[in-house]
Amino acid sequence: MRKARRGQGHRWLAAACLGLALMSCAKTAPVGPADTPPRAHVSGGDLQGAMVPGTKVAAFKGIPYAEPPVGDLRWRPPVPARAWTGVRDARDFGHACLQPPPSSTGIYSGGMAPVSEDCLTLNVWTPAGAEHLPVMVWIHGGALVGGSSSEPLYDGANLARRGIIVVSINYRLGLLGFLAHPALSAESPQHLSGNYGLLDQIAALRWVRDNIAAFGGDPGRVTIAGESAGGLSVIALLASPPARGLFAGAISQSGYMPSYRALHEETLGLPSAEAAGAALATAVGATDAAALRKADLVALFKAGMAQGWQPEPVIDGVTLTRQFADTFARGEQAKVPVLAGFNEGEIRSLPFLMPKAPDTPAAYDADVRRRFGPQAPAYLAVYPGADPRADVMASIRDGLYGWAAQYLARQQAAAGQPAYLYYFRHSTPAERARDLAAFHASELPYIFGQVGPSGALGPNWPRPPLTETEARLSDAMMNYWASFVRDGAPTAPGEAAWPRYMAAQAGYLDIDDRPAARRGLQPAAFTYADTLVATRRQQGRGWRLDIGFSAF
Repeated sequence: MRKARRGQGHRWLAAACLGLALMSCAKTAPVGPADTPPRAHVSGGDLQGAMVPGTKVAAFKGIPYAEPPVGDLRWRPPVPARAWTGVRDARDFGHACLQPPPSSTGIYSGGMAPVSEDCLTLNVWTPAGAEHLPVMVWIHGGALVGGSSSEPLYDGANLARRGIIVVSINYRLGLLGFLAHPALSAESPQHLSGNYGLLDQIAALRWVRDNIAAFGGDPGRVTIAGESAGGLSVIALLASPPARGLFAGAISQSGYMPSYRALHEETLGLPSAEAAGAALATAVGATDAAALRKADLVALFKAGMAQGWQPEPVIDGVTLTRQFADTFARGEQAKVPVLAGFNEGEIRSLPFLMPKAPDTPAAYDADVRRRFGPQAPAYLAVYPGADPRADVMASIRDGLYGWAAQYLARQQAAAGQPAYLYYFRHSTPAERARDLAAFHASELPYIFGQVGPSGALGPNWPRPPLTETEARLSDAMMNYWASFVRDGAPTAPGEAAWPRYMAAQAGYLDIDDRPAARRGLQPAAFTYADTLVATRRQQGRGWRLDIGFSAF
């Protein structure tokens, strides 16, 4: 593709900068008296939202899709929200779900609403005059521990200007979202516990199905999308029978697919999810469901930290019937188009996932041979250790995020569905100066149109500058994502054609300064991880977050 002439490039940049500036300003400007407040009627009653200033996009925020999960509803499946009287003010976000306070120095901190257990709300951005538009439902990340739909980065106005409706949702997190316990299972008609956060997501999708037409949306063209734990959630929803029919496409960004605990029995060398939850309850003196609901949450959280408890999906036989890898291998997942990918520098911003790298190549070689034994030659063939730290990071990235993205694309393609794979390598000078090139989630400002000095990013985020390269890349990525939501195939005018992923060709989009179509994304690394997971499945062993450097 020929480059634009210099004058054309400057004019294009000026137009893009103006558009992005208007979109960014729209996030904080008050609703003026000249605005006509948008209204919508949903199952709960009437809503009044607000026009996003400088745009023709209406925003409705803080809409309850379920009753507050408090009191006797704590650790129960979500209950549909009751109707309200009058017109509900939908101009402000609802509370974020209860979670630990973010680190003041963390990259991902800043900007979300105050926390509360009363948090099961969603938000809608819709173009004025919308009729039968496709819908993207965004599921935030945060390791199933933190995050919120109210984070400014996830403002949906910019994507909505591409002719789609954007919905973002909250769901229960941490112990409140994923604790299993025998007493909680006993009071359930299906003898289930855990997966409350996933059930929240399914409830939100049901609300979208039943109500999105009120905002000009098409309930038959809903695409679920998410990053990190949101990408994991997308994979879980693809695998979940109760979610079947609630969406027609899926986008998993930096999702992952380890093995998980079964609800009632020990499996893959792991104690049951109920046993893990019972140990926490015992630590705070709770012996039954009533006592558990009255337990001090801070004490429960501390017990969870002391015991290494982590929130995760539970294989309960109903919401999730088997390990995700097995579900996809058997062709039991939702048969919908998928877009999936990961970032080159995933682990650079996630040091807690990385053991200390050996200091020298010789020490690396010795450590690998000690850890891996007879499997060491296969590992060293892919990650030889000339730069030990880089290879440790690469092996964890490939085993956690890279394998999941390619496995998901391969299995959807095998099921006869369009599948699209990407590898995000673009980085900025600010990222490289902090050794954060293409870090985990660094693609998000481009997808949500948040590049430049006014982009809604946290105070510690390496902010992408508003250069011609950054503005054009953001424009391209918004077009790719919006067109996938609209048509099930990602396209962007003037940019590379994104090839469908086929097992024989393994086409993918390489996203750097300019997107480019490629074939064969790290085939040796994928084959190594895929073989390791397959071996462990055959042996009845689990595969957690450790199939890279610390696999053995």
